[in-house]
Amino acid sequence: MHAQTKEEFRIARDRMVRVGIAGSLFGRTPVKDEAVLRAMRTVPRHQFVPEGSRQQAYSDHPLPIGSGQTISQPYIVGFMTEALRPKPNHVILEIGTGSGYQAAVLAEIADKVYSIEIVPELGRRAAALLEHLDYENVQVRIGDGYLGWPEHAPFDGIIVTAAPDHIPQPLIDQLKPGGRL
Repeated sequence: MHAQTKEEFRIARDRMVRVGIAGSLFGRTPVKDEAVLRAMRTVPRHQFVPEGSRQQAYSDHPLPIGSGQTISQPYIVGFMTEALRPKPNHVILEIGTGSGYQAAVLAEIADKVYSIEIVPELGRRAAALLEHLDYENVQVRIGDGYLGWPEHAPFDGIIVTAAPDHIPQPLIDQLKPGGRL
């Protein structure tokens, strides 16, 4: 097994978008929003997974990222991003930073992304990686995402990558009228 080159990762990323996200693989509804597809072609997903998982980074599967958590499969990231309908002037709140991949995809489209991670190690790692990759429009906070980030509210969109059994009221309160959750 050899270490993949930047070009090999770029080709794998393009195939992931073309076949697994924009294509109707497995009978799924394809993601059609060009801004979402462009963002997913741009963000180097292999940087957001542990070294030992990089060769699988562009397969359509969740992968472990440590602390018992996973990076969502690419189709889910594309599907959720398209459902949020982010625009270039939007301010987005993400609950559940994880690896930082979803935040990076959102940052390619939106003006500003605030992301909250409850697992300190993951939050610190994601913040450092996002900074290293020059995502200056992403800010990561360690804390309880279900409380939101009131000092930056209201938000045009809120995306929850963790699975609550109900929609926390603080998130509803921090959503702009007409915003998407």
